[in-house]
Amino acid sequence: MTQSHLANAANNPTTDGLPRVAYARGSYLFDVDGKRYLDGSGGPAVYCLGHAHPEVNEALRIQNEKVAHAYRYHFTSDASDQLQAIITERTGGHFRQMVFVSSGSEAVESCLKIALQYHAARGETARRRFISRRRSWHGNTLGALSVSDFKTRREAYEGSLLDVSFVSSANAYRPLEGVAPDQLAAHLAVELEAEILRVGPETVAAFIFEPVVGAAGGVVPAPQGYAKAVQAVCRRHGVLVIGDEVMCGSGRTGTWRALEQDGVVPDIMSVAKGLAGGYVPLGAALYADAIHDALVAAHGGVQTGHTFTGHTTACAAGVAVQTIIERDGLLDHVLKRGARLRDDLRAALSDMPEVGDIRGRGYFIGIEIVADPDTKRPFDPDLMVHAVIGRRALEKGLICYPCTGNVGGTAGDTIILAPPYNASEEELEESVATLAGAVRETVARARTT
Repeated sequence: MTQSHLANAANNPTTDGLPRVAYARGSYLFDVDGKRYLDGSGGPAVYCLGHAHPEVNEALRIQNEKVAHAYRYHFTSDASDQLQAIITERTGGHFRQMVFVSSGSEAVESCLKIALQYHAARGETARRRFISRRRSWHGNTLGALSVSDFKTRREAYEGSLLDVSFVSSANAYRPLEGVAPDQLAAHLAVELEAEILRVGPETVAAFIFEPVVGAAGGVVPAPQGYAKAVQAVCRRHGVLVIGDEVMCGSGRTGTWRALEQDGVVPDIMSVAKGLAGGYVPLGAALYADAIHDALVAAHGGVQTGHTFTGHTTACAAGVAVQTIIERDGLLDHVLKRGARLRDDLRAALSDMPEVGDIRGRGYFIGIEIVADPDTKRPFDPDLMVHAVIGRRALEKGLICYPCTGNVGGTAGDTIILAPPYNASEEELEESVATLAGAVRETVARARTT
């Protein structure tokens, strides 16, 4: 297969050319031809305990034999109550209120609706506007898509999206022109405040951001001090802070809340992916007691939810996954081993100047490939370097997560690694070696194109 065909296959939104999965065990998946694939990215940063974990599967069997789904307006359940208690404990008691949904997009959509309902409950019905950041991704529902700045995923829906303000991304590797990296957080806080004042503080409902940007940026942690600075701005103007931790939360960065490492508790928070580890679709919108109290006083409670909110088996999956993570001390392991994993990647790719940046937190790692390391100029987008790396890695038996568009919306090449929290040392070493080989081969070809 030629390089152009490889790139096209990697970017084709259909299933054409993809292997057919047969089964999975632990960190590996197997196709119908018997080929083995190491899951170096946990799919899209979902499979935090790998696949077919016997304890999780047993928990699902037991729950399904009792009842698969009891509708939330007819019954409560042990599974949903237990998961709510676990999340409350994991978030340090900051979030006792939550709405369970079936995806990250639904979780973000619910967060937006909770913010709007809160302001309406307090009589501030003019607060209808959201502020987000450039190069962000919050989901596929129309509301979540509206607060996302991901050109190729938005453009088919332009004209039907909410009117949202966007401020600059917080990227220390690609800071704003003329802004020193150590001044970036303060500069961005000033920019956010200026935008709030421009549109009118009385019109702004919330500011939403990813503490560590995932697919839209190729794992971009906010610079030190950023989260506290923007939260202070929002507090001054009565603007709620929504932390979108769908991808970076549930322990992916080594703490249950990614923002714990920034010393910040948002007003509202979305989680999903690693919450139930992909065993059953599950997400949640978490919100503070003060918001809950306002909603109860005005409307009797939160007014967002779905048929499958609190799905019994999904919650049982979440309970099983989170119990295992806590029992086995996996978050502390991820926090410590993640730093070494980044060092291992740097060592394996140290001879390649085109590897411009290796960044991240815990088991959420991004690698940015550039044509010119001095200017950080990306490769020609037509080469689709990220996609070819992803396809070459897959051919070699490694699943990674290639991304593009982090430079100007259409250019840039990044690769995400997000292994299961319980991946073995041998599996991590295999991931590094295989990915390094795929990067080396692809970049060597791109240099001569």
